[in-house]
Amino acid sequence: MTLFAMEGVSKRFGGVHALSNADIAIEAGRIHAVLGENGAGKSTLIKIMAGVIAPDEGRMTLDGAPVAFASPAAANAAGIACIFQELSLIPDLSVADNISISNPPRRFGLIDRRAQRRAAEEALARAGAENIHPLALVKDLSLSRRQMVEIAKALARAPRILILDEATSALTAADVTKIYRVLKRLRAEGLALIYISHRMHEITELADECTVFCNGRSVATYAAGTKSDNEVVELMIGREYNAVFPPRPVRAPREASPLLEVRKLAWTNRLSDISLRLHAGEVIGLGGLDGQGQRELLLALFGVLRGTTGEVAIDLELHRRGEIVHRRRRGRVLARHEPELREIGRQPRMARRLQRRNATLLRVRRRGGQERRSQRQRAERWCFHVVCSRVGSPLARVRTSSSRK
Repeated sequence: MTLFAMEGVSKRFGGVHALSNADIAIEAGRIHAVLGENGAGKSTLIKIMAGVIAPDEGRMTLDGAPVAFASPAAANAAGIACIFQELSLIPDLSVADNISISNPPRRFGLIDRRAQRRAAEEALARAGAENIHPLALVKDLSLSRRQMVEIAKALARAPRILILDEATSALTAADVTKIYRVLKRLRAEGLALIYISHRMHEITELADECTVFCNGRSVATYAAGTKSDNEVVELMIGREYNAVFPPRPVRAPREASPLLEVRKLAWTNRLSDISLRLHAGEVIGLGGLDGQGQRELLLALFGVLRGTTGEVAIDLELHRRGEIVHRRRRGRVLARHEPELREIGRQPRMARRLQRRNATLLRVRRRGGQERRSQRQRAERWCFHVVCSRVGSPLARVRTSSSRK
């Protein structure tokens, strides 16, 4: 029997149709996977379900009765909890404070710390994270541990419907295995789970039903295991699937000097003896579990970190200490997408035209100030791939996939 359903749901952001006549039906005791490319409308769908935004058209039903959520609190009260890609934890508070932040246990008008700690321990155990101390500060935890706390925080609300948006993207392999066990146990307990992931092996492992989205539309719903990976990918991209990657071009002999050469780069205890060479037309991939130094290496190459040792040569020009503006002017730009960067766009006074300024901040200067006309022209030229109605759109209204662009 259907527990929750959305029928004909549409949502527009300015002139952009994030969702168009979308349908989905969720059953209790089942894991329902939602698939689609970046920008397919998955994040918009779950934000409507979680009460973060309201749909422009369509209807939602819970236990067969029409519902509408004016806020996330209203969705929580109805039994819907969502774990977004962007973590909602407060770094300077403890794990227990974060887990019960919306409704802490009280005694004589004050927070009951003992009851709060017991509730946190129970939630962490239910999430398979018993080894996280409830009194630890969130800022002292690794990203993988923070993700587990976020899952425990959602489970502490005793939801009937649990939505997980790329919940394993920051987890270690050991934690992913734990989450598999937790989700299967929650399914056996009768929870309805909505699972969003780009990892096809996770869908095979967990899902009972799947719904595929493409360009804001729900294009297919099917029982898990009834379609091949190639068929699913074709539904996601809306065209025939030929190859995972385009053919590699033939590499020319490496007679030219490298554009970038790193020799024995080190920084504190995070980086040690890093050496690499990068030629024109090449892509270097950095692999490893979260927190193994990938981020620090990029920051060191960009000149952000102080106290590095070793050598970095760009076009055979040696740089021992770099500065951000200098690297930008030489055409080397570091593009980062992290949850804390998007938080800036949520501040109302900073959100207006922030998208345009993000793209042009260090390029347009005239007499010590920024010249708005030139700024807009540059932004419009650089942002044509970003799906937004205009470059002056508040950053908080830009879709998750577009914020990365």
